[in-house]
Amino acid sequence: MTVQTAARPRLPGPVTAPGGTKRRERMRVSRWQIWVPLGLYLLFTLVPFYWMLVFAVRPRGSTSLLPWPITFDNFETVWNELGFAVFFRNSLMVGVASLVMTTVIALAGGYALARYDFRGKKAFMLGMLCTQFIPGAMMLIPLFEIFRTLGLVNSLWSLVIAETVFQLPLSLILISGFIRNVPVELEQAAWVDGCGRLRAFFAVVLPLLRPALVAVGSFAFIHSWNNFLFALMFVNEQEKFTVPVGLAYSLGEFSVDFGALAAGGVVAAVPVVLVFAVIQRYLVQGMSAGAVKG
Repeated sequence: MTVQTAARPRLPGPVTAPGGTKRRERMRVSRWQIWVPLGLYLLFTLVPFYWMLVFAVRPRGSTSLLPWPITFDNFETVWNELGFAVFFRNSLMVGVASLVMTTVIALAGGYALARYDFRGKKAFMLGMLCTQFIPGAMMLIPLFEIFRTLGLVNSLWSLVIAETVFQLPLSLILISGFIRNVPVELEQAAWVDGCGRLRAFFAVVLPLLRPALVAVGSFAFIHSWNNFLFALMFVNEQEKFTVPVGLAYSLGEFSVDFGALAAGGVVAAVPVVLVFAVIQRYLVQGMSAGAVKG
């Protein structure tokens, strides 16, 4: 007796859409088209920093491509003999003062622009935006005459004021755009609870502005730290030089100590790198939230 078993239905295999293989190949090619230029750009960007670090930590007279043996004599020369300790202190003072002044003024002005309507508001915002197209070199002579009249030439306060004036327009635009995203109903609820406008601002609005404040403060600090033109124009005494001007004056008339110069470059770059490493997340959030249409 023969028993017949019903044939089991065959499960369907994976179905490949028409052109699926070609689509994957195109995606693979497109990835190579992205990563190869990015890799070349990264190599082109990092090689100068690598050479600067190698020159800074290798012994004088060495021609090795690798920094071995490592020595910190160049940093000692830069810090003690070339006076970079004073330059670093001056740059830090100017950067922190510019950060505080720019942030405080932009915070007050940005709140007024975001919460109050007045005649000529759009023209004022457009005028602030247009000031960003003015190069800093055009401001040198007017600012120098103002500082000479006020007796601020050869003073670090001249650099602080110049940096604050230069950074305020962009800072006002960023903070005002960020405050517009904060619902006014939050402040109104605080008013109902008995808070005045000033207390409601500090208790409700200000804690929400952390990304914008970080973005504005970091831009103000980094710009003042790296600015060479204002420091060269308004300060003539070596005891009041900032790091960029000190780097320029460390070049000899007939010879250049490349090891000391590279060590000075590392000293100048470290604060900026640390600032970006710490506030990168807040910086992106503050820029994206503040760049809204009013």
